[in-house]
Amino acid sequence: MELEVGGRTVRLSNPGKVYYPGPGHTKLDVAQYYVAVADAALGALRDRPTTLQRFPDGVEGEFFYQKRAPKNTPDWLPTARIAFPSGRFADEICPTEPAAVLWAANLGCLTFHPWPVRRADTDRPDELRLDLDPQPGTDFHDAVRAAHQLRELLGEHGLRGWPKTSGGRGLHVFVPVRPEWTFQEVRRCAIALGRELERRMPEHVTIAWWKEERGQKLFVDYNQMARDRTIASAYSLRAWPEATVSTPLRWEELDDAEPGDFTLRTVPGRLAEHGDPWAELAEHSFGLESVLELSERQERDEGLGELPYPPDHPKMPGEPARVQPSRAKQK
Repeated sequence: MELEVGGRTVRLSNPGKVYYPGPGHTKLDVAQYYVAVADAALGALRDRPTTLQRFPDGVEGEFFYQKRAPKNTPDWLPTARIAFPSGRFADEICPTEPAAVLWAANLGCLTFHPWPVRRADTDRPDELRLDLDPQPGTDFHDAVRAAHQLRELLGEHGLRGWPKTSGGRGLHVFVPVRPEWTFQEVRRCAIALGRELERRMPEHVTIAWWKEERGQKLFVDYNQMARDRTIASAYSLRAWPEATVSTPLRWEELDDAEPGDFTLRTVPGRLAEHGDPWAELAEHSFGLESVLELSERQERDEGLGELPYPPDHPKMPGEPARVQPSRAKQK
């Protein structure tokens, strides 16, 4: 069958294939969801190199991440070349119109993973992304508590963040920034803010990379700002049985929110009735000078230096050994 969005007609194959067996949502349901939220979803994807998380047989089947633009990418959908930590390159799709979202949904894409850069400059992030990740023994409401403190901390440095659910138990806070800093510098800012949040909430927040050191605390995943690390975009469906959505919220909504409230069925109506809480995010662009000064003070006054990178990254200057603490003691 064919669906229309943004003035383009997109072909949809196998519309009756079940993607979410629990609620019975089909591929057509997924496509119609993305038609309903296409403009808002595009706001988070526009001009960004985007990895597609594809589930060709639904959420109970195998999935894979499509980093390189498929061979059948239409000529109206641009790409951009991005560099991986290994030094290899790939050309990823960069959505510029709503039809791109529907086209990807036809490939079985449920979740979009855009880079924090635009195709005009793929080496300078224009978003500082803060991932508040509940660990075992903690939940979404622990993330909410930390998010309120994070909001205050951002304000002290002249920054403003926009929160959204992860679609699971966590929260993401995005800060639009001027594309003047490298991935390493923006990652340093995530570390600095995470350390300060940990200092203010020592019983509730941790920035420890190794799981064995985190305890029952909320983890600020600073490595989500490392090159080639991405976060599910706003309005992306997630591969949970309930078809939850990574949903933008207003700060005043956080305390009463439940992740399960935001699904394929409920989000289009919410968007139509209340609008997009992230509609004005792209109108802002903040500087990171104050947070970089905080990072320098932490290093100078407290001796807090570099933290481990993800395992697929090359060894970085000043980085501590990538050895699990318990194994290091055994040696």
